[in-house]
This record gives sequence, C-alpha cells and structure tokens, in this order.
Amino acid sequence: MSVTVTKTSGFTAEITWTTDDDLQGYLAHAIEGDQLASALESLGQPVLHGTPEQVLIKAQHTAALARLLERRAASQVVQLRDIHGLSWRKIAATLLDDPTKQSSVRRMYESGRRHSGN
Repeated sequence: MSVTVTKTSGFTAEITWTTDDDLQGYLAHAIEGDQLASALESLGQPVLHGTPEQVLIKAQHTAALARLLERRAASQVVQLRDIHGLSWRKIAATLLDDPTKQSSVRRMYESGRRHSGN
C-alpha cells in the first residue's frame, strides 16, 4: 500500500494515496466526509468544543470511523490466521499487547469472517 502521511512542517501533514490504495472508497469518504478530521481532533483534544450539535456530529464521525476500523482490523485477523498461518497467541500479542487474550482475537476473527461472508 502506498498511502503516505508526510509531516510537512510544524503542525502540518500531507496524505497521499492512489486509486489502488482505496478500491472501496473508504479513505476518500473518511477524508471528504470529515470523519478522519473528527477522529484526529478527538485524539488531540478529547474535550471537543462547539455547540452540542457540532460536538454530536464530530462524535458521530469519530464513531463511524472507529466502527469501520474495527471491521478492517477483524478482516486483517482473518488474513493473519487463514493466509499467513499465525497463531492466536502471536496475533493477540501483537494486536492486543497480551498473548493471553487469544479469545478476544478469536472473536475478532469470527467478526471478520461474518463481514466477509464466509
């Protein structure tokens, strides 16, 4: 994948990608729909400012992106297990920083299988 994030100066960054990097348009939608901006703002400033409606929209964008990322992570667990043959322990250690959380990784795996239609 050739998505790149380049810090261009003090508090500025540039994101670049190609059509091949975003076959389903999720990346473009996250950027154009302000989901990515809202999520990044939430990372940098947990207490959001604005009217209740503005904060609600920012929270909605952040939650939508978080759900999408959870589905993508679950899909990656399926790939790690089915294609690359990694153990539950190795996946749990890497993704959850705890090799004993194998049951959590298995739940992610099952979720990934359901979303893929398998």
